[in-house]
Amino acid sequence: MRSRAPAVLLAAALTAFTARPAVPAHAADIAVNPGFESGLTGWTCSHAETVTSPVHGGTQALRATPQGDDLARCEQTITVQPDTAYRLSAWVHGSYVFLGATGDGVDASTWASPGAAWTQLTTSFTTGPATTSVTVHLNGWYGQGPYLADDVELDGPGGGDPQEDTQPPTVPGNVTVGRATASSLDVSWSASSDDTGVARYEVSRDGDAPTAVTGTRFTATGLAPRTSYAFRVRACDAAGNCSPYSGPVTGTTTDAGGGGSELPERVMVGYLHASFANGSGYIRMSDVPDEWDVIQLAFGEPTSVTSGDIRFNRCPASECPGVEPEPEFIAAIKAKQAQGKKVLLSIGGQNGQVQLTTTAARDAFVGSVSAIIDTYGLDGLDIDFEGHSLYLNPGDTDLGHPTTPVIVNLISALKTLKSRYGDDFMLTMAPETFFVQLGHQFYGPGPNGTADNRSGAYLPVIHALRDDLTLLHVQDYNSGPIMGLDGQYHTMGGHDFHIAMTDMLLAGFPIAGDPANVFPPLRQDQVAIGLPASPNAGNGFTTVSEVHKAFDCLAKGSGCGSYRPRGVYPDLRGLMAWSINWDAFNGKEFSREHRAYLDALT
Repeated sequence: MRSRAPAVLLAAALTAFTARPAVPAHAADIAVNPGFESGLTGWTCSHAETVTSPVHGGTQALRATPQGDDLARCEQTITVQPDTAYRLSAWVHGSYVFLGATGDGVDASTWASPGAAWTQLTTSFTTGPATTSVTVHLNGWYGQGPYLADDVELDGPGGGDPQEDTQPPTVPGNVTVGRATASSLDVSWSASSDDTGVARYEVSRDGDAPTAVTGTRFTATGLAPRTSYAFRVRACDAAGNCSPYSGPVTGTTTDAGGGGSELPERVMVGYLHASFANGSGYIRMSDVPDEWDVIQLAFGEPTSVTSGDIRFNRCPASECPGVEPEPEFIAAIKAKQAQGKKVLLSIGGQNGQVQLTTTAARDAFVGSVSAIIDTYGLDGLDIDFEGHSLYLNPGDTDLGHPTTPVIVNLISALKTLKSRYGDDFMLTMAPETFFVQLGHQFYGPGPNGTADNRSGAYLPVIHALRDDLTLLHVQDYNSGPIMGLDGQYHTMGGHDFHIAMTDMLLAGFPIAGDPANVFPPLRQDQVAIGLPASPNAGNGFTTVSEVHKAFDCLAKGSGCGSYRPRGVYPDLRGLMAWSINWDAFNGKEFSREHRAYLDALT
């Protein structure tokens, strides 16, 4: 009969396992699948599984449960070099857990009972003159509960002749910070190449010691809200050769309670014809289908192009039979919000030209928009400036420091509104490709003053508001051919167009072909694909199958056509449609088919 060993007895029992202090001769994690991101691959385990929560790093951790005489041991044998110092560590959680290494002349171990907090166990050893391999192990203790382990590191050179492989892998590319929460940031990158194969990647946050990862994604957890963190990634092979680190990329955690963080993982955004019918029929707010997560009220429009005074006039009964009374409309908004939906005011559209040419117009914009938001209790604002609302003056070429008044005043107004309403205030944008992706070729009037001064004019606005932006859903329709990052022109209506246009937002691109003037990539969770909901809704309608093909390519890296994106974007946020009304007119094909597809994504 086994009894529970009190902590003092465990400590005494482990005295014999204490290894002599050592410092690794070559800092490189040579453990296979150290973060259990590939399940139990590389490990031999009993009564063990991988879990997705809680984890210390990445997306999975080991969970093992002792049963009777079985201590739930998990181990792997690793080739090492003789007469060499190694450092062994692991992050552990839960009940009693032991970490150790054994081999010819090697017997090192340490333990802890960490409880609910992740704790790092560390020990070290030096191999003997004939040691060529060690067995690294984790296990629990008799009669104790389950333990968890993650991010195991055996730092030191791999076995064999170190001269056999001296070529490091290539530097990881397209390093991107994706989904952000109040306490975590997702980092992803493109795979490196190596003559003998990449064994792992190492992610360093703010210059700290790296965390080893076997895949091309990493989730940094335990972060502070509203805080920026910088990440660098390098690739290492089995011989311990590591590439240089990538350049740093920065991400910012959200506030603990706002910024659209309550949105689902995959969103459906739809515009509701609230001020006109447009031939598609009127839909009461209470009748908006549940498939839509974000409802954009179309449209708020100015009293004149340069006044900045925005008004939201609901559709008259003469144009929209069945329109509900104002109190019923407001009550329906509140009911949608109680269901977790977000309702925003969209400003602009095809007919709503807004030019904030003066500070007086800027201030009128802030005051009038605030009044509408307060009257209807809305969740935020959507900027759908089209036509001649935005443009760049000659010489305004610095993305981070625009000088054109309509740009400067719009940025100031939006920052004021965000500050006034706080972190829960949602900000979305729905520009046309002409104002965004065309900026890869043309930016404003150009050096000769002969280009259209509206080319790429949304870019400085998006860039200035990127930390406040909830969603960007560029209209991938009503567009001419646009050059992608592959140097080829892409035409709307097929999956390649959406892949190429979205890739530009998530990989970043040189502005007007200037490698020294780059629009940086947005976070994956900030981007949705904008589409017509039916053939009647706009030029460039894309069939359901083609949309799914585009999303599969972008989010999974599968089923891509002629255009190959610069990375895989698993956190691509969702789809936007013009419009809820046109979708209903078309038998709700868009909301029905795409909602089911998005919900099924893993």
